[in-house]
Amino acid sequence: MAYTILVADDEAEIRQLLRLYLEKDGYNVIEAEDGECAIRICDRQQVDMVLLDIMMPKMNGYQVIQQLRKENNIPVIMISAKGQDEDKILGLDLGADDYIVKPFNPLEAMARINSNIRRFYSLGSRSVEVKSLQVRNLKLDTEQCIVYRDNKPIDLTSVEYKILRLFMENPGKVFTKQQIYEEGWGEEFIVADNNIMVCISKLRAKLDDGQNEYIKTIRGLGYRLEK
Repeated sequence: MAYTILVADDEAEIRQLLRLYLEKDGYNVIEAEDGECAIRICDRQQVDMVLLDIMMPKMNGYQVIQQLRKENNIPVIMISAKGQDEDKILGLDLGADDYIVKPFNPLEAMARINSNIRRFYSLGSRSVEVKSLQVRNLKLDTEQCIVYRDNKPIDLTSVEYKILRLFMENPGKVFTKQQIYEEGWGEEFIVADNNIMVCISKLRAKLDDGQNEYIKTIRGLGYRLEK
């Protein structure tokens, strides 16, 4: 399923930059150049997340999120040059799920977007538990927490299992190091280290059958499981 993200910002350059990265990650993108347009789009179309600037004409971001929260619980990330603590606190108090300060690193923005999408939709939907996952000749038994290749079990650590499950639930999707670390280790990702590279390397070695490349490195972005 391709999620639809509304980018509401009066700066065309910001909208174009976010569109570039979002579409590369498989999202559908709708743009709004002012607050009133953003509200109209949310009223008329299916939108799964809103990236919301604060200083926009007609309706500012604070007014937009107040209007949205009257009847809509979709994730909202505020992206603004207003970086003072009181600005962030106000945005979060009004119902924003996250706050990104301009200028921002596009990769960090994507990590936050993906994390919020996954937390709101994927993790929230696990109440209906899938008993098994299969990608090519890999099968993952979610009840016994065992991974098979060609019906032969593969011995994985708990971290390796969690990471592979993340990949197998989303084949073809690129995950950043932050997402992989937070899923595998269950801790907040602070700084990059070698743990992720080492773990991916060991996981690749265990999955390797001499014919298939399972986990592919996407330079500058992260990793994905090949479909």
